[in-house]
Amino acid sequence: MRLVLRQEHRINFRDEDDFQILTQNDLLSVLGNITGLLTVFLAVIAGISLLVGGIGIMNIMLVTVTERTREIGLRKAVGAQKSDILVQFLVEATVMALLGGGIGVLIAVGGAFLVSINLPELQTTVQFSSVLLATMISLGIGVFFGIYPANRAASLNPIDALRYE
Repeated sequence: MRLVLRQEHRINFRDEDDFQILTQNDLLSVLGNITGLLTVFLAVIAGISLLVGGIGIMNIMLVTVTERTREIGLRKAVGAQKSDILVQFLVEATVMALLGGGIGVLIAVGGAFLVSINLPELQTTVQFSSVLLATMISLGIGVFFGIYPANRAASLNPIDALRYE
């Protein structure tokens, strides 16, 4: 192929080609590189979104601890253990994260449905493993970012907490 093109373009023996030959394998390789970069880019965006969401959950839970300081003091004064308070606030943070993850899954399922209706040749589906992974990540975000506020609530001195205004 190259020899025929060199003859047709009248290129001498030592001169460089004035054309370029691309095969389907070359194009597939370039396409693979582009999709790989897009995957990394989307993963970075998703990671940043998870970090921001986790920090948001932690801030909300810290405000909740501050607003409910008297309640925490009262519970501790009547016999609640540190672990009881810790579990309560961890469950609240986890439920908040799971609700956010559930909303995200619903948006993804709705988006996939809309794409499959408007562009049936793409055959979009949402796999159960993806939903399960999203749920596990949401659970992990809730626990990880809920530990500090929950520990702070559980460590409050009941006397100081009851005096808090």
